[in-house]
Amino acid sequence: QVRFVESGGGLAQPGGSLRLSCTADLTLEYYAIGWFRQAPGKEREGVSCIFGKFSTSGRIVAYGDFVKGRFTISRDLAKNTVDLQMDSLQPEDTALYFCATYPMNTGCANPPSFQYDYRGRGTQVTVSS
Repeated sequence: QVRFVESGGGLAQPGGSLRLSCTADLTLEYYAIGWFRQAPGKEREGVSCIFGKFSTSGRIVAYGDFVKGRFTISRDLAKNTVDLQMDSLQPEDTALYFCATYPMNTGCANPPSFQYDYRGRGTQVTVSS
């Protein structure tokens, strides 16, 4: 079992920003990593995905259609994190956000698929004035 730690969630005002971070007890660089979200009463959504060092197919990065250029996914190899910078947040972005690893050699689908191996417990993002 993989242990994840997601951080950076909290309360933001509409139009504001948050930066989420995901780390785990494995080398994230080796895997494609996805960010997902789920709000109460709504379906799970694929937010973003970033290619892994050993990914052999798929996109390098991918975003859900609803992102519309507002979010940016990136890696910090030194810190072993995958970060999600979220700008221009809106109330509809309120959800539990979690990260997940895909099987090694798997890349990113567009939008991000739900065929991940392991996921974290998530960090809550609330956008409200």
